[in-house]
Amino acid sequence: MIPSQVTIFFMTIYLLESLTIIVQSSLIVAVLSREWVQVKRLSPVDMILISLGVCRFFLQWSSVLHNFSSYINPDDELWYIGIIWEFTNTLAFWLTSLLAVVYCVKVSSFTYAIFLWLRWRILRLVPWLLLGSVMVSCVTIIVSALRVVFFKSQLISMMQLPGKNTENETLRTFMEKNYIHQLLATSFIPFLLFLISTILLIASLCQHLRQKRHHGTGHSNSSMKAHATALRFLAFFLIFFTSYFFTIIISTTYILTHENSWFWACETIIYATVSIHLTSLMLSSPVLKKVLKVSCCGPKLPEALGTTIP
Repeated sequence: MIPSQVTIFFMTIYLLESLTIIVQSSLIVAVLSREWVQVKRLSPVDMILISLGVCRFFLQWSSVLHNFSSYINPDDELWYIGIIWEFTNTLAFWLTSLLAVVYCVKVSSFTYAIFLWLRWRILRLVPWLLLGSVMVSCVTIIVSALRVVFFKSQLISMMQLPGKNTENETLRTFMEKNYIHQLLATSFIPFLLFLISTILLIASLCQHLRQKRHHGTGHSNSSMKAHATALRFLAFFLIFFTSYFFTIIISTTYILTHENSWFWACETIIYATVSIHLTSLMLSSPVLKKVLKVSCCGPKLPEALGTTIP
Protein backbone atom coordinates (compact mmCIF):
# COMPACT_ATOMS: atom_id res chain seq x y z
CA MET A 1 0.00 0.00 0.00
CA ILE A 2 1.46 3.36 -1.12
CA PRO A 3 0.34 6.35 0.99
CA SER A 4 -0.85 9.51 -0.72
CA GLN A 5 1.20 12.70 -0.66
CA VAL A 6 -1.28 14.31 1.74
CA THR A 7 -0.94 11.36 4.14
CA ILE A 8 2.87 11.51 3.95
CA PHE A 9 2.78 15.24 4.64
CA PHE A 10 0.64 14.90 7.78
CA MET A 11 2.60 11.86 8.95
CA THR A 12 5.84 13.84 8.66
CA ILE A 13 4.42 16.81 10.57
CA TYR A 14 3.04 14.45 13.23
CA LEU A 15 6.42 12.74 13.63
CA LEU A 16 8.24 16.09 13.96
CA GLU A 17 5.71 17.24 16.54
CA SER A 18 6.12 14.00 18.46
CA LEU A 19 9.90 14.37 18.56
CA THR A 20 9.49 17.96 19.75
CA ILE A 21 7.13 16.91 22.55
CA ILE A 22 9.47 14.11 23.64
CA VAL A 23 12.41 16.56 23.80
CA GLN A 24 10.31 19.16 25.65
CA SER A 25 9.10 16.60 28.20
CA SER A 26 12.62 15.29 28.73
CA LEU A 27 13.95 18.81 29.30
CA ILE A 28 11.23 19.61 31.83
CA VAL A 29 11.98 16.45 33.81
CA ALA A 30 15.77 16.81 33.58
CA VAL A 31 15.92 20.49 34.54
CA LEU A 32 13.46 20.30 37.43
CA SER A 33 14.97 17.05 38.71
CA ARG A 34 18.40 18.72 38.82
CA GLU A 35 16.84 21.63 40.68
CA TRP A 36 15.29 19.15 43.11
CA VAL A 37 18.69 17.55 43.78
CA GLN A 38 20.37 20.93 44.27
CA VAL A 39 17.88 22.64 46.58
CA LYS A 40 16.45 19.47 48.19
CA ARG A 41 12.86 20.64 47.70
CA LEU A 42 10.26 21.21 45.00
CA SER A 43 7.45 23.73 44.80
CA PRO A 44 3.92 22.39 44.20
CA VAL A 45 4.03 23.71 40.63
CA ASP A 46 7.36 22.00 39.93
CA MET A 47 6.00 18.73 41.34
CA ILE A 48 3.13 18.90 38.89
CA LEU A 49 5.39 19.94 36.00
CA ILE A 50 7.74 16.99 36.56
CA SER A 51 4.78 14.60 36.73
CA LEU A 52 3.28 16.14 33.60
CA GLY A 53 6.63 15.90 31.79
CA VAL A 54 6.96 12.18 32.58
CA CYS A 55 3.34 11.62 31.59
CA ARG A 56 3.69 13.46 28.27
CA PHE A 57 6.89 11.56 27.49
CA PHE A 58 5.22 8.15 27.74
CA LEU A 59 1.99 9.42 26.18
CA GLN A 60 3.80 10.56 23.06
CA TRP A 61 5.84 7.38 22.70
CA SER A 62 2.71 5.23 23.06
CA SER A 63 0.96 7.38 20.46
CA VAL A 64 3.83 7.07 17.96
CA LEU A 65 4.21 3.30 18.46
CA HIS A 66 0.48 2.64 18.22
CA ASN A 67 -0.17 4.86 15.19
CA PHE A 68 2.75 3.70 13.03
CA SER A 69 2.40 0.04 14.04
CA SER A 70 -1.31 0.14 13.19
CA TYR A 71 -0.52 1.81 9.88
CA ILE A 72 2.08 -0.80 8.94
CA ASN A 73 0.05 -3.76 10.20
CA PRO A 74 -3.66 -2.86 10.49
CA ASP A 75 -4.61 -6.39 11.63
CA ASP A 76 -2.54 -6.07 14.82
CA GLU A 77 -4.77 -4.30 17.37
CA LEU A 78 -1.97 -3.48 19.86
CA TRP A 79 -4.55 -3.06 22.62
CA TYR A 80 -1.88 -2.92 25.33
CA ILE A 81 -0.27 0.17 23.78
CA GLY A 82 -3.74 1.70 23.44
CA ILE A 83 -4.34 1.15 27.15
CA ILE A 84 -1.03 2.86 28.00
CA TRP A 85 -2.09 5.81 25.85
CA GLU A 86 -5.46 5.95 27.57
CA PHE A 87 -3.82 5.87 31.02
CA THR A 88 -1.30 8.63 30.25
CA ASN A 89 -3.91 10.74 28.46
CA THR A 90 -6.29 10.57 31.43
CA LEU A 91 -3.42 11.35 33.81
CA ALA A 92 -2.34 14.31 31.65
CA PHE A 93 -5.87 15.76 31.88
CA TRP A 94 -5.88 15.45 35.68
CA LEU A 95 -2.39 16.92 36.04
CA THR A 96 -3.25 19.88 33.82
CA SER A 97 -6.43 20.56 35.80
CA LEU A 98 -4.46 20.27 39.05
CA LEU A 99 -1.93 22.81 37.76
CA ALA A 100 -4.75 25.21 36.90
CA VAL A 101 -6.30 24.75 40.37
CA VAL A 102 -2.98 25.45 42.11
CA TYR A 103 -2.42 28.64 40.09
CA CYS A 104 -5.99 29.76 40.73
CA VAL A 105 -5.83 29.19 44.49
CA LYS A 106 -2.37 30.72 44.99
CA VAL A 107 -2.68 33.70 42.66
CA SER A 108 -6.31 34.81 42.67
CA SER A 109 -7.29 37.72 44.91
CA PHE A 110 -10.61 36.23 46.02
CA THR A 111 -11.23 36.37 49.77
CA TYR A 112 -13.90 33.70 50.02
CA ALA A 113 -13.48 31.23 52.87
CA ILE A 114 -12.94 28.26 50.52
CA PHE A 115 -10.09 30.08 48.73
CA LEU A 116 -8.44 31.06 51.99
CA TRP A 117 -8.68 27.48 53.27
CA LEU A 118 -7.28 26.02 50.05
CA ARG A 119 -4.51 28.61 49.95
CA TRP A 120 -3.43 27.48 53.39
CA ARG A 121 -3.69 23.75 52.59
CA ILE A 122 -2.48 23.62 49.00
CA LEU A 123 1.18 22.98 49.84
CA ARG A 124 0.29 19.86 51.78
CA LEU A 125 -2.43 18.71 49.41
CA VAL A 126 -0.44 18.64 46.15
CA PRO A 127 1.47 15.36 46.77
CA TRP A 128 -1.77 13.64 47.76
CA LEU A 129 -3.59 15.11 44.77
CA LEU A 130 -0.85 13.78 42.49
CA LEU A 131 -1.28 10.34 44.04
CA GLY A 132 -5.04 10.64 43.63
CA SER A 133 -4.64 11.51 39.94
CA VAL A 134 -2.54 8.37 39.41
CA MET A 135 -5.10 6.23 41.24
CA VAL A 136 -8.00 7.59 39.20
CA SER A 137 -6.05 6.89 36.01
CA CYS A 138 -5.32 3.35 37.25
CA VAL A 139 -9.04 2.77 37.71
CA THR A 140 -9.49 3.84 34.09
CA ILE A 141 -6.89 1.29 33.02
CA ILE A 142 -8.62 -1.50 34.94
CA VAL A 143 -11.97 -0.68 33.34
CA SER A 144 -10.37 -0.53 29.88
CA ALA A 145 -8.56 -3.83 30.38
CA LEU A 146 -11.78 -5.53 31.51
CA ARG A 147 -13.57 -4.09 28.49
CA VAL A 148 -10.93 -5.46 26.12
CA VAL A 149 -10.95 -8.90 27.77
CA PHE A 150 -14.75 -9.05 27.59
CA PHE A 151 -14.78 -7.91 23.99
CA LYS A 152 -12.18 -10.45 22.89
CA SER A 153 -13.85 -13.32 24.76
CA GLN A 154 -17.21 -12.50 23.18
CA LEU A 155 -15.66 -12.29 19.71
CA ILE A 156 -13.91 -15.63 20.13
CA SER A 157 -17.13 -17.31 21.24
CA MET A 158 -19.12 -15.77 18.37
CA MET A 159 -16.52 -16.71 15.75
CA GLN A 160 -17.09 -20.38 16.59
CA LEU A 161 -20.75 -20.05 15.59
CA PRO A 162 -21.79 -19.85 11.92
CA GLY A 163 -23.59 -16.84 10.53
CA LYS A 164 -22.78 -14.44 13.37
CA ASN A 165 -21.31 -11.53 11.39
CA THR A 166 -24.19 -9.23 12.31
CA GLU A 167 -23.77 -9.98 16.01
CA ASN A 168 -20.03 -9.36 15.73
CA GLU A 169 -20.57 -5.94 14.19
CA THR A 170 -23.21 -5.10 16.81
CA LEU A 171 -20.82 -6.06 19.60
CA ARG A 172 -17.99 -4.07 18.02
CA THR A 173 -20.21 -0.99 17.68
CA PHE A 174 -21.36 -1.32 21.29
CA MET A 175 -17.78 -1.56 22.56
CA GLU A 176 -16.70 1.44 20.51
CA LYS A 177 -19.56 3.54 21.93
CA ASN A 178 -18.72 2.30 25.42
CA TYR A 179 -15.11 3.42 24.94
CA ILE A 180 -16.22 6.85 23.74
CA HIS A 181 -18.51 7.29 26.76
CA GLN A 182 -15.72 6.25 29.11
CA LEU A 183 -13.28 8.67 27.47
CA LEU A 184 -15.82 11.48 27.79
CA ALA A 185 -16.42 10.69 31.47
CA THR A 186 -12.75 10.43 32.42
CA SER A 187 -11.72 13.54 30.44
CA PHE A 188 -14.68 15.85 31.02
CA ILE A 189 -14.37 16.04 34.83
CA PRO A 190 -10.72 17.21 34.90
CA PHE A 191 -11.36 19.45 31.88
CA LEU A 192 -14.26 21.07 33.75
CA LEU A 193 -12.00 21.68 36.77
CA PHE A 194 -9.40 23.22 34.47
CA LEU A 195 -12.03 25.41 32.79
CA ILE A 196 -13.51 26.67 36.07
CA SER A 197 -10.10 27.36 37.63
CA THR A 198 -8.79 29.23 34.60
CA ILE A 199 -11.95 31.32 34.21
CA LEU A 200 -11.89 32.20 37.93
CA LEU A 201 -8.24 33.23 37.66
CA ILE A 202 -8.96 35.38 34.60
CA ALA A 203 -11.90 36.97 36.43
CA SER A 204 -9.69 37.71 39.44
CA LEU A 205 -7.01 39.30 37.26
CA CYS A 206 -9.60 41.38 35.40
CA GLN A 207 -10.98 42.61 38.71
CA HIS A 208 -7.50 43.50 39.92
CA LEU A 209 -6.69 45.20 36.62
CA ARG A 210 -9.82 47.39 36.89
CA GLN A 211 -8.70 48.47 40.37
CA LYS A 212 -5.24 49.36 39.03
CA ARG A 213 -6.70 51.72 36.44
CA HIS A 214 -7.61 54.20 39.16
CA HIS A 215 -3.94 54.69 40.12
CA GLY A 216 -1.33 56.93 38.57
CA THR A 217 1.71 56.18 36.41
CA GLY A 218 5.02 54.57 37.27
CA HIS A 219 4.84 51.29 39.12
CA SER A 220 1.08 51.07 38.56
CA ASN A 221 1.52 51.19 34.79
CA SER A 222 4.15 48.46 34.85
CA SER A 223 1.92 46.40 37.12
CA MET A 224 -1.01 46.84 34.72
CA LYS A 225 1.18 45.70 31.82
CA ALA A 226 2.20 42.64 33.83
CA HIS A 227 -1.42 41.77 34.53
CA ALA A 228 -2.36 42.31 30.88
CA THR A 229 0.46 39.94 29.88
CA ALA A 230 -0.81 37.34 32.35
CA LEU A 231 -4.34 37.66 30.96
CA ARG A 232 -3.10 37.13 27.41
CA PHE A 233 -1.13 34.07 28.53
CA LEU A 234 -4.13 32.56 30.35
CA ALA A 235 -6.44 33.21 27.40
CA PHE A 236 -3.89 31.59 25.10
CA PHE A 237 -3.56 28.63 27.49
CA LEU A 238 -7.35 28.26 27.74
CA ILE A 239 -7.87 28.30 23.97
CA PHE A 240 -5.24 25.67 23.19
CA PHE A 241 -6.12 23.23 25.95
CA THR A 242 -9.81 23.52 25.05
CA SER A 243 -8.88 22.85 21.41
CA TYR A 244 -6.94 19.77 22.53
CA PHE A 245 -9.93 18.44 24.47
CA PHE A 246 -12.44 18.88 21.65
CA THR A 247 -10.06 17.53 19.00
CA ILE A 248 -9.52 14.38 21.09
CA ILE A 249 -13.29 13.92 21.46
CA ILE A 250 -14.00 14.52 17.76
CA SER A 251 -11.22 12.21 16.57
CA THR A 252 -12.49 9.47 18.89
CA THR A 253 -16.16 9.90 17.99
CA TYR A 254 -15.54 9.76 14.25
CA ILE A 255 -13.37 6.64 14.12
CA LEU A 256 -10.95 6.83 11.20
CA THR A 257 -8.54 4.22 9.95
CA HIS A 258 -4.82 4.86 9.99
CA GLU A 259 -4.79 4.80 6.19
CA ASN A 260 -7.09 7.83 6.09
CA SER A 261 -5.46 11.24 5.58
CA TRP A 262 -7.98 12.83 7.95
CA PHE A 263 -6.74 10.61 10.78
CA TRP A 264 -3.20 11.95 10.46
CA ALA A 265 -4.55 15.50 10.07
CA CYS A 266 -6.39 15.11 13.41
CA GLU A 267 -3.26 13.72 15.04
CA THR A 268 -1.29 16.69 13.73
CA ILE A 269 -3.78 19.14 15.24
CA ILE A 270 -3.93 17.30 18.57
CA TYR A 271 -0.19 17.18 19.14
CA ALA A 272 0.42 20.67 17.80
CA THR A 273 -1.70 21.91 20.70
CA VAL A 274 0.26 19.65 23.09
CA SER A 275 3.59 21.08 21.90
CA ILE A 276 2.32 24.65 22.26
CA HIS A 277 0.96 23.78 25.70
CA LEU A 278 4.35 22.44 26.85
CA THR A 279 6.12 25.47 25.38
CA SER A 280 3.87 27.82 27.35
CA LEU A 281 4.50 25.83 30.53
CA MET A 282 8.26 25.99 30.00
CA LEU A 283 8.10 29.75 29.44
CA SER A 284 6.01 30.16 32.61
CA SER A 285 8.59 28.43 34.82
CA PRO A 286 11.38 30.72 36.14
CA VAL A 287 13.67 27.71 36.63
CA LEU A 288 13.18 26.41 33.09
CA LYS A 289 13.56 29.86 31.56
CA LYS A 290 16.78 30.46 33.45
CA VAL A 291 18.38 27.14 32.58
CA LEU A 292 17.27 27.13 28.96
CA LYS A 293 18.23 30.81 28.57
CA VAL A 294 14.98 31.67 26.88
CA SER A 295 14.72 35.37 26.17
CA CYS A 296 11.24 36.72 26.69
CA CYS A 297 10.07 40.30 26.31
CA GLY A 298 7.26 39.97 28.82
CA PRO A 299 7.51 39.03 32.49
CA LYS A 300 7.45 35.48 33.77
CA LEU A 301 4.02 34.14 34.57
CA PRO A 302 4.39 34.14 38.38
CA GLU A 303 5.86 37.66 38.20
CA ALA A 304 3.15 38.73 35.79
CA LEU A 305 0.54 37.44 38.17
CA GLY A 306 2.05 39.54 40.90
CA THR A 307 3.19 36.71 43.15
CA THR A 308 5.70 33.91 43.52
CA ILE A 309 4.24 30.45 43.79
CA PRO A 310 6.16 28.57 46.50
